[in-house]
Amino acid sequence: MMTPDFDLAGHVAIVTGASRGIGHDLVLALASAGAVVGAAARSRQDLDLLLDEVRGSGGRAFGVETDVTDVASVRRAVHDVLAREGRLDILVNNAGLGANHDALDVTEADWDELMDVNLKGLFFMSQAAARPMIERGYGRIVNLSSQAGLVGIRRHAVYSASKGGVNMLTKVLALEWAPRGVTVNAVAPTFIRTPGTAERLDEPDFADDVLARIPVGRFGTTADVAAAVLYLASPAAGLVTGTVLPVDGGWTAQ
Repeated sequence: MMTPDFDLAGHVAIVTGASRGIGHDLVLALASAGAVVGAAARSRQDLDLLLDEVRGSGGRAFGVETDVTDVASVRRAVHDVLAREGRLDILVNNAGLGANHDALDVTEADWDELMDVNLKGLFFMSQAAARPMIERGYGRIVNLSSQAGLVGIRRHAVYSASKGGVNMLTKVLALEWAPRGVTVNAVAPTFIRTPGTAERLDEPDFADDVLARIPVGRFGTTADVAAAVLYLASPAAGLVTGTVLPVDGGWTAQ
């Protein structure tokens, strides 16, 4: 039997939305697994502490100034990574916005803001990264979706629509690029505890309601998400493409 290959040593990755939350910890996880990581965010200054943390643990990472809502910025970011490292093996489309709106209260600005980041930005980042991947005949693209793209959640009309779009884009891009050596998958987490979500998850009523819907009985952690991303980003996942992997403690199994 062939031994599964989870080694990312020498691989070059880009993680969008890397300055905080899940993206911050995905950079740390990929670097710990041996990848050289381009940490992409709108401001390089926001990444300084993260880059110091990666280097302090013996990993390799560098900042990439990127606004995913600006297609020119996206293409420039990929170009800069290729110029610096000579290759691009992994893209993790983590950049995303979340919001709670009653559907009747959603404005055009609300809609456009989420779609520009969550769907448009993800697509054009994938397109830009796929070009050099296809030229080399190898690539891994991992999209951060959500359980809200798989099941309806009240007050998430725009967010759910954007993540449902991510799921379908994942499937279509997987079909188009699989023959060229590039896999495209998505990870769909439940509520993940981060500094940005702690305030809501620490509200007793909200926490009780959420936990009642998660059969394993706990919130997710960034390590839970990172485990799924590392697998899908690795050579071991070569036969996995077009899938949306829930990391939701069973929420969507009901």
